[in-house]
Amino acid sequence: MRWTRDELVRAVSGDAQGPDVVVEWVTQDSREVADHAGSLFVPVLADRDGHDFIDSAFDAGAVATFASTDVAALGRLVIRVDDTAVALAALGRAARRRLGGADVIAITGSVGKTTTKDFLAAALGTTRRTHASERSFNNEIGVPLTLARAPEDSEVVVLELGARGLGHIAELCAIARPTMGIVTTVGSAHTSEFGTIEAVAEGKGELIEALPGEMDGGVAVLNADVSLVAAMAGRTAASIVTFGAAGDVRAENIALDDELIPSFRVVSPWGNTELRLGARGLHSVDNALAAVAAALALGMAIDDVAAGLAAPVLSSMRMSLGRLTSGARVLDDTYNANPMSVAAALRSLALMSASHRVAVLGVMAELGEESAAEHLRMAALAAELGIRVVAFDAPGYGDGIEHVDTIEQAVDALGDLTDDDAVLVKGSRIARLERLVAVL
Repeated sequence: MRWTRDELVRAVSGDAQGPDVVVEWVTQDSREVADHAGSLFVPVLADRDGHDFIDSAFDAGAVATFASTDVAALGRLVIRVDDTAVALAALGRAARRRLGGADVIAITGSVGKTTTKDFLAAALGTTRRTHASERSFNNEIGVPLTLARAPEDSEVVVLELGARGLGHIAELCAIARPTMGIVTTVGSAHTSEFGTIEAVAEGKGELIEALPGEMDGGVAVLNADVSLVAAMAGRTAASIVTFGAAGDVRAENIALDDELIPSFRVVSPWGNTELRLGARGLHSVDNALAAVAAALALGMAIDDVAAGLAAPVLSSMRMSLGRLTSGARVLDDTYNANPMSVAAALRSLALMSASHRVAVLGVMAELGEESAAEHLRMAALAAELGIRVVAFDAPGYGDGIEHVDTIEQAVDALGDLTDDDAVLVKGSRIARLERLVAVL
């Protein structure tokens, strides 16, 4: 989406100094500027104040910046605003208005948001001009950035919505104005912020409440197998489509090959088809069904949907299977971790053909009062599945398993791996266990 100086000023109610330029990319990361001509840099407050990087952004070629402090224009466009984060949200709302009648699909849930987003973008992209959020751009920064970067001729925009507490998703929906909402599931992830799983469901359901009614094209796509999600149907006047074993769109005859790739038959009111999914793990089936349900509800042909899901472009560090020079296989699922995703990854590891299976598990963060019990439950599940656990800087997994504190110690604990070994590496983002995968 292109932005002129006047369009930017109107969007954010700012004051402009500098030339009339054309902005073709919006970023909060000065390191991205060099790769994108016509960049607008938005300095936001994170670990450091983004204003500290305005000079670096200009040096890298940025043509414009927002700023809430005095900045010398030096021949570039500076748009002065009171608060750069508020300005970014306003820019996102302006971008949404420019998208007009495009379908805007928002996805939330305790797990599976990003994978479902990737699946849906792949399915829709077979026949429609589709723009989707990058990586996990799911907060008050990522959502407006995704909208502001969308090509103006986009027919569909697929967004991911995260939350750290009640009201957060409602705020994101006020920016994005979704026409379709998908809730993948509700679990114990983020109970440290929400307090209870019921509060998590309350927060996730804000997406469903924000949808337009059925007469105005609103569609809610809900997991029929999770009672807290299915109950969200009572919070909207949108039409309801469900997925899962008890849903409108379901999977039959599920099989898993040696590479953990599932194949199954999709059964739906729009027709049936055979599907070999381009992703790993049995838990990917539910994410795929959510994407199938959404795409079919938008009027796509089921064969086009299946073709897209056979070859999605997936975000990194999610069930990526690699092979070491020793022949050992490594399942890299290091992006994040909570009890639902760790259990799914452990069960996937247990299905791999190997004589020895080991899981290097980092901490599961943001579990609040449930943390101690959930870590012990995952250790017990691993033992039940015959999986050896190496706990990385995570004492919560309890006694009777190996504990390490550094990447070097983790490598030593794994020892000499052979082609008869299978290793899972998984932990919350704070563990940064991709560092281990990189040195194996």
